[in-house]
Amino acid sequence: MINKVLIANRGEIAARVIRTCKKLGIKTVAVYSEADQKAPFVSMADESYLLGPPRVQESYLNTEKIIEIAKDADVDAIHPGYGFLSENGGFTEKCEQAGIIFIGPSAEVMEKMGSKIAAREAMEKAGVPVVPGTNGAVASADEAVGIARKIGYPVMLKASAGGGGIGMQVVQSDDELIKAFESNSKRAHTFFGDGAMFMEKKLDNARHIEIQLLADNYGNAIHLYERECSIQRRNQKVIEEAPSSFISEKTRTKMGKAAVKAAETLGYTSAGTIEFLVDEHEKFYFLEMNTRIQVEHPVTEEITGVDIVEQQIRIADGKELSFKQSEVTIDGHAIEARIYAEDPETFFPSPGHISVFELPTGKFIRNEVAVTADFDVTPFYDPMIGKLIVKGKDRAEAITSIKNALLDYKVEGIKTNIPMLLKVLDHEKFKNGETTTAFVDHYYLPAVKTN
Repeated sequence: MINKVLIANRGEIAARVIRTCKKLGIKTVAVYSEADQKAPFVSMADESYLLGPPRVQESYLNTEKIIEIAKDADVDAIHPGYGFLSENGGFTEKCEQAGIIFIGPSAEVMEKMGSKIAAREAMEKAGVPVVPGTNGAVASADEAVGIARKIGYPVMLKASAGGGGIGMQVVQSDDELIKAFESNSKRAHTFFGDGAMFMEKKLDNARHIEIQLLADNYGNAIHLYERECSIQRRNQKVIEEAPSSFISEKTRTKMGKAAVKAAETLGYTSAGTIEFLVDEHEKFYFLEMNTRIQVEHPVTEEITGVDIVEQQIRIADGKELSFKQSEVTIDGHAIEARIYAEDPETFFPSPGHISVFELPTGKFIRNEVAVTADFDVTPFYDPMIGKLIVKGKDRAEAITSIKNALLDYKVEGIKTNIPMLLKVLDHEKFKNGETTTAFVDHYYLPAVKTN
């Protein structure tokens, strides 16, 4: 039985996991770097231990130290959050060898889905549509050019390993592809230790829509409907909402069934997400699977009433899902905005000292934060300092509510992307639900350049 959990992460997701553990009567252990000593999650936990210096290799990626602390603290389980070690099969195996429950799927499934090439192959076997592209690694730039000419430009060049947009680039021509291939392969090798590249056809006017899954150890798998995550900058999401304003009920049902079928075929357990690209005709194609909790999970929790972190813990503790697919319904509309310490025009990080930090409040306003006033945002980690989530009876009400909440969101001492978020939310195309992955490039950046 899980009575004590170590959270192998930082920031808002560490605080998020701690809150659910407290609700369940589970004791918590936080681990932190020297840069995070004053972070809110550190004082929230029942016990806190220093990992090491700020750099992730010496702290949040130091698997040996994390396992050592877990043993000394006598924890039953480790929750990895997202990022860092959350999709590291080797860490999962180390937890198992130490007799510690890893709150997530098996290392085998994780490693298969961690390779985008292997994931494509697995989805094809499960009967899930995939974007036209290569079924294996591309050996050279010359080979890439030959394939691109067959499937047609533009193409999306992608690193097989990793995520967060690293090693990913849209290319429009042979010359551009030749230049991009080597540089992206080297970058992927630097970040993930794997420089393998593959390609997919770039879908025009596509939307990024994902299905949230839950699956236990007894063969029960369900979905919690979809989230639309099309508003992105640098291939990273900034605004997410649930449900999608675009897909029909028929497509929603098809996508949900396809995602559940994929989970069942893989023998997947825990929470996970199947990400799809959806074209203007509502045809959907597998993009990737995230074998962890997602940053944007709160919007799904708001419209379904399901605590996804709680379900992860219950599943890891050997319990069956306590509800069926037919019992999951959609109530209202939720929108999440990611608050970044970054310049709203260049998207460059803006580290520094936060002198003022005041959050909006209200009945249907939810804040997930990583910082407080008198906190130093360092350049060592992702610049996201918080998430603002609102719920409305419908999409129009949710848009109005989140705009008002953002106007009440006070951060001084650093730059944030709040001005950018407000411009997107106030754009007629966004309000009309015309949100594709090209939205920021088409409607926000041109406006910025002319200012």
